[in-house]
Amino acid sequence: MSTTAPDPATRFWSPALRGLSAYTPGEQPQGTGWVKLNTNECPYPPSPLALQRMAEAADERLRLYPDPTALALRQTIAAQHGLRPEQVFVGNGSDEVLAHAFMGLLRHGQPVLVPDISYSFYPVYCALYGVPCQPVPLDEHFRVRVADYLQPNSGIVLPNPNAPTGIALPLEDIRWLLARNTGSVLVVDEAYVDFGAESAASLVDEFPHLLVVQTLSKSRGLAGLRVGFALGHVDLIQALTTVKDSFNSYPLDRVALAGAQAALEDEAHTASLTRRIVDSREWLARELTALGFECLPSRANFLLVRHPRHSAPRLQQDLRDRKILVRHFKQPRIAEHLRITVGSQPECEALVAALRELIDPVRHRDSKVTPA
Repeated sequence: MSTTAPDPATRFWSPALRGLSAYTPGEQPQGTGWVKLNTNECPYPPSPLALQRMAEAADERLRLYPDPTALALRQTIAAQHGLRPEQVFVGNGSDEVLAHAFMGLLRHGQPVLVPDISYSFYPVYCALYGVPCQPVPLDEHFRVRVADYLQPNSGIVLPNPNAPTGIALPLEDIRWLLARNTGSVLVVDEAYVDFGAESAASLVDEFPHLLVVQTLSKSRGLAGLRVGFALGHVDLIQALTTVKDSFNSYPLDRVALAGAQAALEDEAHTASLTRRIVDSREWLARELTALGFECLPSRANFLLVRHPRHSAPRLQQDLRDRKILVRHFKQPRIAEHLRITVGSQPECEALVAALRELIDPVRHRDSKVTPA
């Protein structure tokens, strides 16, 4: 029997918590002057209508609890997707929605299948809820091969577009997998779908084992509001609701409910945001390619890139020294890649200027010399 004394710092922790490797969010720097391209936030303000509705909601009614069913918001989401409110679940960001799905729909003994390069919260959820997690390798081009997921499982989780690669699956690949994997739930995480991918929401009525998860953090510019939602068969939504009501019956406050509904109603603003971001994404990909970077084909609001002659960790630090933040992951297959959020056009131009100086300092210096 071991006589090793417990760590004083964790002596009151549960055994499950001691063995947990928590998710690490991107850096949120203090102070001003940063070009923040590390957490896939929207570079533009949210809908003015959403800001107005939130200001109106912040009145004396805050003494009252919000609607625990979020009915008005669910009705708006359902109408936009041709569904019924009973097929919609809302939560405190898509992370909470996903966590409830792992808890309520994916715990059946077999492993949950996720891409080996994907959102790093998925294995954390598995560890938190005691669910076996089995990474499924992407191919040599960092693409999901849906046929690889035809193996015993308690559920499948596919981000589409994938993060951090940005590569999207065609809708027919999702349909193909749903038609063949019928014994467990397929969760399609569509946090970035509005930037050029095909949503699986149109398949919800066709496949009762499909759960589609989206967020207002990206294309609606509301990362600070924390609102996400799921679309699925009534039975799946009821499972998520049961988990919610066993944990926190009021995940969205009055201000969030008002702002989320207004943001969804202001479809013209969302279209404008996504169009500007997609245009900057394509510009940035061309400029980085011209600097010698290899850029994966992204349908998200970020790019995953590598330079064959420059260390990714070194570039990240050199950029940080210039107050430009990008994301680096230490996973072996992408350890020499950087994930770069598409910022505003001026932010993208500042990044390219800094990288031009870092990649080819001699040419950059000579370009600044005024001819005699």
